[in-house]
Amino acid sequence: MSGKPIRVLVAKPGLDGHDRGAKVIAQALRDAGMEVIYTGLRQTPDQIVGAALQEDVAVVALSCLSGAHMHLFPAVVEGLRKQNADDILVLGGGIIPDEDIPELKSKGIAEIFTPGTSTQTIIEYIEGKVGKA
Repeated sequence: MSGKPIRVLVAKPGLDGHDRGAKVIAQALRDAGMEVIYTGLRQTPDQIVGAALQEDVAVVALSCLSGAHMHLFPAVVEGLRKQNADDILVLGGGIIPDEDIPELKSKGIAEIFTPGTSTQTIIEYIEGKVGKA
């Protein structure tokens, strides 16, 4: 435990214009003592990778409701790998069909949180993987 807050980038990849869930997660993580950077809507995977590197985050939390998660989430993981930043934990959330979750995990997304997951569950998962501040 370093004593430094966990830095998390919350990002909305793709053309999805709904960000209420991402903002709820961002606020919950902030309330739990994490430093949260929110990219805003309609980010490309390359923009998200660039922001993650610039902000020196430990976690990238992606939110997608548009159905493009099978393309966008792995593209972020691959972009981080290309930048030798594959130690950054990548999480996904949103409307993700159960049958897509195993493939997303096989492509490097550490965990998927679907609607109904409590914010405390997400906080505890991050703290368990990255370490509590």
